[in-house]
Amino acid sequence: MEKRVDRDWWKSLFDDLYLITDSRSVCDEGLTRKEVDLILELTGASKEWRILDLCGGQGRHALELARRGFCSVTVLDYSESLVSLGKEAARKEGISIHFVRGDARNTGLSDDSFDAVFILGNSFGYFLEEDDDRKVLSEAYRLLIPGGVFLLDVSSGDYVRENFRPLAWHEIGDDIVVCREREMRGDRVVTREVVLSKREGLLRDACYSIRLFGEEELNAIAREAGFRHIQTLSGLAFHEKKGDYGFMNSRIYLLGRK
Repeated sequence: MEKRVDRDWWKSLFDDLYLITDSRSVCDEGLTRKEVDLILELTGASKEWRILDLCGGQGRHALELARRGFCSVTVLDYSESLVSLGKEAARKEGISIHFVRGDARNTGLSDDSFDAVFILGNSFGYFLEEDDDRKVLSEAYRLLIPGGVFLLDVSSGDYVRENFRPLAWHEIGDDIVVCREREMRGDRVVTREVVLSKREGLLRDACYSIRLFGEEELNAIAREAGFRHIQTLSGLAFHEKKGDYGFMNSRIYLLGRK
């Protein structure tokens, strides 16, 4: 039976359970520190920059930037659950970060508000309509000051195709089992994710779709959004142990300017 994907699947998937199922990537502080090291190397960011972590979830990168002395960091994400968790984490650490719940296609933030806009951790390509992806990049462009820096971090589409695994599963602790059944549909991977608790039974049975990008396509849509001086860095791998980390095994970083 064909997997059916709701066009708004991303509105409900990124919750507390997501932080458990994807904890090997999105809750790994060592991994986050490595990613931030590279972000700072690529962008040359100054601690005085106004930075927007767009689609930033619970703010794992923003929290690390703030720990390193960055004083003006904003996180925007649609997930009320993740935004709330990020606010609480910042409060507990005594860190000043501005968390905003909103849609990346139309943030409601002011023009020319940021020195840098980051979209990190493969938080791009979730919409079923390609035009919506373009709207996200156009919004990032609008929010940047002239000369501002844009950084996009996505999965390497070529790597995913070459190493495609239709079935994958992993266990988390003594209780949780995550099973994923994947299907290639053109430039997209459609996944059915089933999450089981040995104690409580079924926790999730949902389908989602993520668009794959290669370097040339990323360059093209970034140029279309208005970005210039575009550079890409591909084949990046941050996990030290071998394994199936979904879309986080091999990454492309795209850097551009307004």
